Amino acid sequence: MASFDIVSKVDPQTLENAVNTAQKELLTRYDLRDTKGGIELNKKENTILLSSENSMRVKALEDILLGRVVKQGIDGTSLDFTADEQPSGQLIKKTIKVRAGVDKDFGRKIIKAIKDAKVKVEAQMQDDQVRVTAKKIDDLQAAIAVLRRADIGLPLQFVNMKS
Repeated sequence: MASFDIVSKVDPQTLENAVNTAQKELLTRYDLRDTKGGIELNKKENTILLSSENSMRVKALEDILLGRVVKQGIDGTSLDFTADEQPSGQLIKKTIKVRAGVDKDFGRKIIKAIKDAKVKVEAQMQDDQVRVTAKKIDDLQAAIAVLRRADIGLPLQFVNMKS
């Protein structure tokens, strides 16, 4: 049986480069020159912390970060901007989570998209990835084409193709 895995991951070195260039841009921007706080990457928790005096500057930091991440070749949907801003003393902080792995909700969306396309493959969740199996490689390639067209809301990579 032929198979492949669907994963969602971000290269940590590329992400670190994007954060570093965003920090450099923060230092050179005239409208943000007196900003306290900044952009910090937490590699262990896989998060990025934005901090500034007001929410307008936090939004500007988000824009800088997103622009740099996209320029480094990372899909912008791999960052989760849904967290709320939290006041912390004189600063406002916002934690942005970097999405790694396919969680259960996105796994269900992926499996549903494959089943709705009526491709002759079987998909199942395995930890933080989805394994797709079929009798023919052509069916697997059809499933990949369906997922590339579908709007899952998560950057997907197709790895570990076996025939």
